Amino acid sequence: MVRIGQRGAAAATAVVLAMGGAVAVRYLLTDGLVRHTVTADPVADQPRLGPPPGPLTTSWTRTVALRGSAVAGHDTVAHEVADGQVVTAAGSGLSVRDARTGVRRWEYRRSGWSLLGWTATGARVVAFLQRDGHPGEHELLGFDALSGGLLWRSSDGRPATVARATLHWPSGADTVLTASADRRELSGRSTAHGSRRWTVKLPAGCRLYEDAPRPADASDDLAALALDCAGPSHLLAVDPATGHTLWDRTLGADDAPEVAVRGRSVLVSDGMALRVYDSAGDQLVVWNDPDACGAGMCPSALAGNLLVVVRSAGSGARTEAVDLRTGRVAWQRDTPAYAALTEAGGRLYALRPRLADGLLPAGVDLITPSTGGAVTAPVPFAVDPDLVGVRPWMAAAGGLLYISVPEAAPRPSGAARLIAMRGGPAGPGPAELDGVPTATWPDACTLLKPADLVTARLPVRAGGPVRAQVAGVRLPKPVACQYDVQENPAPPKPAAKPSAAAGVMRPAPDGATVSVRWVAQTPDAAADLLASLQSTQAQARRRTDLAADDAYELGPSAGTIALRVKRYIVVVDATRPPGAAAHLARSVAQNLRALP
Repeated sequence: MVRIGQRGAAAATAVVLAMGGAVAVRYLLTDGLVRHTVTADPVADQPRLGPPPGPLTTSWTRTVALRGSAVAGHDTVAHEVADGQVVTAAGSGLSVRDARTGVRRWEYRRSGWSLLGWTATGARVVAFLQRDGHPGEHELLGFDALSGGLLWRSSDGRPATVARATLHWPSGADTVLTASADRRELSGRSTAHGSRRWTVKLPAGCRLYEDAPRPADASDDLAALALDCAGPSHLLAVDPATGHTLWDRTLGADDAPEVAVRGRSVLVSDGMALRVYDSAGDQLVVWNDPDACGAGMCPSALAGNLLVVVRSAGSGARTEAVDLRTGRVAWQRDTPAYAALTEAGGRLYALRPRLADGLLPAGVDLITPSTGGAVTAPVPFAVDPDLVGVRPWMAAAGGLLYISVPEAAPRPSGAARLIAMRGGPAGPGPAELDGVPTATWPDACTLLKPADLVTARLPVRAGGPVRAQVAGVRLPKPVACQYDVQENPAPPKPAAKPSAAAGVMRPAPDGATVSVRWVAQTPDAAADLLASLQSTQAQARRRTDLAADDAYELGPSAGTIALRVKRYIVVVDATRPPGAAAHLARSVAQNLRALP
């Protein structure tokens, strides 16, 4: 390492280590240590294709821990897939991996500085970094996306707008959009050398939002930016290559809207309604529901001339396809509340936070865009979409499906887990159950014997069966059994509502529930799935005294225990008497040992 007196000389004076095609550059500036690796290894581009219908299996995975950002609201992780690479942006910097293998290609990190924004367009990535504790000291850096080579750097300018949830800001057509210091001018900079291509003044009385969940988005053809104006907000559409104003529309509220660009169409949720604008700025569809998208922007994807949107509807969701040529709804379906949606190769992929109520794994629906028909497959991990810090995300390319989900571990900040999935081998059972035959699922009401209830100091009563269905596959045996201590308990409901975090069926007051959460193909697959469940929990404690292969107490008390025996995952929930959950879990584990 070499001490450099001036920041501008840092790239020219460094210690270079050649390592198998990658070059690691480490240099010490007056304001921080930089770790910058570049690579000369070629990368194969990926066609826009996802995996075919059927079972899915993990190709590779990576976990990125969240770090406490020096700037509030910027402790997140986001991803993008392009040109055969996966770009990961976090507060600590940029990391780029081979999309096929997950092998690291290049990275840029700088101690004492935080990444507060990033964008990618064409074959370049641009980052915005700010020195910790010095909000007036910041830099824009342009990188070659394939090699990681530093193309340019500038301390003049800042992102036009940054999405708080992803740190992403708009760019397109090899142009990154930046703002003046007062945020009343919008500029387009070349991603190749950082020079200004154009500058436009915003409408009088308007400025760009500085801190909002998702105030802008862009494609190569259109950039849509929300404007904070006197009165209601505006939505401004410009051509990113030239800065030419395409259209300007007044929205229904003065709060910061959430914006998504799909091709040349724009979705905007403005706190009053969810609206769809076409390339000319004509409003095609409006859903007059302030809660149409819930807490964030509605998942959406473009498939040909169809814009597919997932919006909230009561306790579930409704997925609708809007024909952009006519503005008519081509089809609509009641669906799960999909956490993410993407399109590739004429197929839509939608992420279910739960495969079905009361079951552990998440799932993926593969949707036919023209009809809305779907097939479902489980994925080998659990999802809690309500965890803060990372929004679930999906992309598909090269026959792989990329999914990023939040995790509570490592605690207290959590992490983002990125999983690359490919098509898996078919099993003897239905694909909806990962090929496991339905007959091998145990009856949850046989996992406790009368003597087991006595040991736990619970009344000896027959349990109430709860059944489950995954898409069109109905499990023939009860997946859960509810035990009530009352003399004349109410009849069990046909389905139990799982909690948001763990999907654990809640028992009747003062009672207990035993639920078979999953039957995996192998013990190793079951172990991985249970580990994924505990990683989504804010509080999880390992138990080694329950005769199970793996077991965790979940939540603030000892009333919920998730355990694994061989390839079976079961959750036991008992509120009273004290210690009942542990007694029941031990009995369930011993009874599971007798199963094949």
